[in-house]
Amino acid sequence: MTIVDIPATVTGGPGLPQERRLVTPIPGPESRRRMERKSQAVAAGVGATIPVFTVAAGGGVLVDVDGNSLIDFGSGIAVTGVGNSAPRVVDAVAAQLAQFTHTCFTVAPYDSYVDVAEALNRLTPGDHDKRSALFNSGAEAVENAVKIARHYTGKQAVVAFDHAYHGRTNLTMGLTAKNQPYKNGFGPFAPEIYRAPLSYPLRDGGLSGAEAAARATLQIEKQIGASNLAAIIIEPIQGEGGFIVPADGFLPAIAEWAAANGVVFIADEVQTGFARTGTMFASEQFGIVPDLIVTAKGIAGGLPLSAVTGRAEIMDAPQVGGLGGTYGGNPLACVAALATIETYEAENLAERAREIGAILFDKLGALRDADARVAEVRGRGAMVAIELVDPATGEPDAALTARVTAAVHAAGVVLLTCGTYGNVIRFLPPLSIPDNLLIEGLDVVAEALENA
Repeated sequence: MTIVDIPATVTGGPGLPQERRLVTPIPGPESRRRMERKSQAVAAGVGATIPVFTVAAGGGVLVDVDGNSLIDFGSGIAVTGVGNSAPRVVDAVAAQLAQFTHTCFTVAPYDSYVDVAEALNRLTPGDHDKRSALFNSGAEAVENAVKIARHYTGKQAVVAFDHAYHGRTNLTMGLTAKNQPYKNGFGPFAPEIYRAPLSYPLRDGGLSGAEAAARATLQIEKQIGASNLAAIIIEPIQGEGGFIVPADGFLPAIAEWAAANGVVFIADEVQTGFARTGTMFASEQFGIVPDLIVTAKGIAGGLPLSAVTGRAEIMDAPQVGGLGGTYGGNPLACVAALATIETYEAENLAERAREIGAILFDKLGALRDADARVAEVRGRGAMVAIELVDPATGEPDAALTARVTAAVHAAGVVLLTCGTYGNVIRFLPPLSIPDNLLIEGLDVVAEALENA
């Protein structure tokens, strides 16, 4: 039983009061009780960034069981771009729920799966003939993209990059760079996975994008050989790795090398996709057209759905029955995706992401200019981060990052960290957040940093 007083007509969504409101310490007594219950029922490896239990969410806030209203700078890790309980999504899912919840598309198909595939084929970069296949999670889609590339090329090796994050399944752990907490103790990992150096402008010693690409492709050629390489997979802007934006020219050079050597170029846009960076997909901003593009997170307004979309000749290579899964493209998730895509387009949320980005860069840029511990502000659109360092050495300062984040959480703002070194704070507000709430949350962060 919840104890927060929410009117019966407002169970979530944009109708929630858009305000930060603290009625108890964070976490409150009821959340603490439920965290204790969690510890007795849920595996210890399943953590929680902020130990509050949510009862309603919408616009730019989460409301917890103690009645606190927190500003949301996480969007469920870039999932609720259209906001929680977005009206079109709620209506579409409710209508589908009354019809049927499942048949398995590979048993008895339904229109909404095909509708989503058509929408992805239309929206993703490039005007070539495309096909799509639907799955459940980003990791599952990444695995299938690798399967497809291997089948199409007849080759086995796959290259991922430093600081990459592609998932927590066995294959995707191999692709993921960061050991703790994602890989430690879980090996051995899938074979034929290799790593190349990324363009990381803050720590690259002035390398241009072209120079960083040449460094990466030379290593690939010498250590793997293009004749053995099925695919290169890369996040156009890294997510968990630290919101690293590669130097201009890096991604096009890598994509050109892949095309010239018969290597499938896979863009993992799980976190960057669906208006998050100010365009529908981040690849558009770098002038690249991936052979395959992997999407999830922001695709369906919070319901589990992911996809691989790409060149028809590549996508059609696997044999019938080689792709699929019991729940992949579930009808509830598919209608949610269609409603979510409609919301992105009808409400011009890519433009809204650019507006949010302008506020983020303005406010966070002022922090950087005033505080040498902020080494860099980087990102695109509503996907922005600050990297915190020891100003005397330039070394990553994970302890400072933890102090700032803890203070921000205590003040009623949901905030996430990332980065290989644990020293990056990322900002992923829902695109439905109002300006005043966004600015208030950034002021909380500024105060926490000043006092840390």
